[in-house]
Amino acid sequence: MTKPVVSMENISYSYENKDVLHAINFEVPQGAFMGLVGPNGGGKTTLIKLILGLLKPDQGAIHIFDEPVDKMKDRNKIGFVSQKANSFNKGFPATVYEVVSSGLTAKIGYFKFFNKTHKEKILQALDQVGMLEYAYENIGNLSGGQQQRIFIARSLVSDPELIILDEPTVGIDYENVKRFYELLHQLHREQNKTLLLVTHDTGTMTEYATDIVCLNKTLHFHGNPEEYTSLTESDLSKFYGHTVNIVSHHH
Repeated sequence: MTKPVVSMENISYSYENKDVLHAINFEVPQGAFMGLVGPNGGGKTTLIKLILGLLKPDQGAIHIFDEPVDKMKDRNKIGFVSQKANSFNKGFPATVYEVVSSGLTAKIGYFKFFNKTHKEKILQALDQVGMLEYAYENIGNLSGGQQQRIFIARSLVSDPELIILDEPTVGIDYENVKRFYELLHQLHREQNKTLLLVTHDTGTMTEYATDIVCLNKTLHFHGNPEEYTSLTESDLSKFYGHTVNIVSHHH
C-alpha cells in the first residue's frame, strides 16, 4: 500500500491560550487533489504552516513523505503557492524568468550560477503553465491570474511531489479563476502531482477535487466531493458556524 504524502495524528495548536486546532487526524494520499475548506478563522492557514514546518504543534505528530516534519531532509519535495496575486508589489523590478529561477535557490544555494540544465528547468516550468512567451517580461506588467501561473511555475521548477496552495485565487477575476483550476487539474492528471488547496470556492472545488476536508478548529468532514455535495445546508451550517450555500459553476 502507498504511504500517504501527509499524515496528521491528533494535532492540536493554540495561540495566546486560544485553541486554533484541536485533535486533527487526516491523511493526504499520494496523487490526491485535496480541497481544504472552512470558515475564516477556522485554522486552515495555521494547518498549512504546521505542514510546512513553520509552526510546531502543541501535541500530535505530522509526517511528510513518512518523515517527521521537523526532520524532513528534502524540502524540495514540497512546492508552496500563497496569495501572491492579491499582495504582490507591482513595482518589483524582476522578470518572470528571475522570479521562477528563485525557486531553485534552495536546491543549488545562494550566489551560485545556473547551468544549462537549470535554465532548461526554468523554461520548462514556464511552458508547463503556458507562460513561456512571457519569460523576459517584467512580472509587474502581468495580470493577477498570469502572476499566479508564474508562482506555480516557481513551485514546479524544483520538481516537487506535493504542491500546497493557500487561497491562491484571491483577487483574481472569474475567467482567470476558471483557467487557474484547469491548470491545477492538468498538473494533477497529467503530471500526477499531489495537490493540497485551501479555498473558499467550494462549488468549483467539488468539480476538480478527489478529496474534501472541512476544517473549523476541529475536523468536521473528510470524504469525496460527492459525499460533500450531498451534505444538507443544516450540516454545513453546523460545520461553518453560519448559513452556507454551495454554488456550482459549470465549465
